Amino acid sequence: MSIFASMRNVSALVLFISISALAHAQVPARLPTMTLNAGIHLVRAEVASTNDGRMQGLMFRKTLGTNEGMLFVFPNDERHCMWMKSTFVPLSVAFINDKGRIVSIHDMEPHTENSHCAAAIARYALEMNKGWFKGKGISAGALLGGIDKAPSPQ
Repeated sequence: MSIFASMRNVSALVLFISISALAHAQVPARLPTMTLNAGIHLVRAEVASTNDGRMQGLMFRKTLGTNEGMLFVFPNDERHCMWMKSTFVPLSVAFINDKGRIVSIHDMEPHTENSHCAAAIARYALEMNKGWFKGKGISAGALLGGIDKAPSPQ
């Protein structure tokens, strides 16, 4: 084998590894889950309680199960805001206070950088498929059960 053929093989291998690494970098990691309830409706929520988890959120996900979502656990009670950069799935977000009461719900469109902010002080945010809350008759003021078992934020 000539040195040029060997260099082509090495170049092809490097390209393959680079493409594989890029593809895996965009595969979202699954976070620990917990079960929440809004009345009779159960939610299997991945829990984003770390800074890295909150920053990643549901970015790059192509689908989200019917009763699946992501619970963001924030370190401070504030008027938190969410956005949809690099998020493919249309979502609704419910901002929730430290007692588990929903303070506001907002619909969000994919691939936008529009801020959707809590109407009042919140400790949590729960993202679900767009329209999930409305379809279940859940609105601001509703109580979310199981939130007291969420891990402490890091």
